[in-house]
Amino acid sequence: MGRLVAISDLHVRYPENRAIVERLTPESDDDWLLVAGDIGEVMADIEWTLTVLAERFARVIWTPGNHELWTPKEDPVQLTGEARYRHLVALCRRLGVLTPEDPYPVWEGEGGPAVIVPLFLHYDYSFRPAGTRTKEQAMAVAEAAGVICTDEYMITPDPHPNSESWCAARLAYTEERLANELPEGLPTVLVNHYPLVREPTRVLRYPEFALWCGTERTEEWPVRYRAACVVYGHLHIPRLIRHAGVPHQEVSLGYPREWKPRAAEPGRLVPIMPGVGAAR
Repeated sequence: MGRLVAISDLHVRYPENRAIVERLTPESDDDWLLVAGDIGEVMADIEWTLTVLAERFARVIWTPGNHELWTPKEDPVQLTGEARYRHLVALCRRLGVLTPEDPYPVWEGEGGPAVIVPLFLHYDYSFRPAGTRTKEQAMAVAEAAGVICTDEYMITPDPHPNSESWCAARLAYTEERLANELPEGLPTVLVNHYPLVREPTRVLRYPEFALWCGTERTEEWPVRYRAACVVYGHLHIPRLIRHAGVPHQEVSLGYPREWKPRAAEPGRLVPIMPGVGAAR
């Protein structure tokens, strides 16, 4: 029987990271791979990575990170916002990669059965610094600390007026699907680029960056939707924590400057089923 494994934040524009992708292989022909966002920014890099992985793993399930939603000037594909996301979904479907827009597959291998739920929820600036009550106040604190996410310059959320509106739309859409499409009684594996609870952001070197790391509105989702595990990335702090009894596994590779000092070999796939293991 195969394993369910995960990785995120491959950032293949770095040659060192691209070399890691080139040697990622399953242990079994039946292994499934969860890719929790931030493959890269340029559409050609994203297509190359998903093509390589889809040829090797029995099934690849992808959810977007913030970097896939950037519109870099050097990318021939100059789509923005919702149109860019839909283009990525169409690309995945051509390659046989599942997305947050597809029916939720059921993992029947080791540790299963469990429903795999890829999520695209974005963020709404609700992970605010203490003492702030509005986005404007929180952004002022972040600016004073010299912390502004590049998303503010590289993501255009159209047709939504702002990122928080896009997040609200995605939350409403996803909640309706979860209410109507989850098989009754089965546990889930929730896969999102951002953490679903704020707890993992408490260890950020720059705590103000939490503004761009999720939404408070998903705090109860892991329990409500019977999560056997939550898989996420974005923070570049690979580790396993438990929150309200649910394992939350951060599975990022990250930038070479971050992973090179670590003793463990970079780019190890994190086993999600059977058993949630430590990332690195």
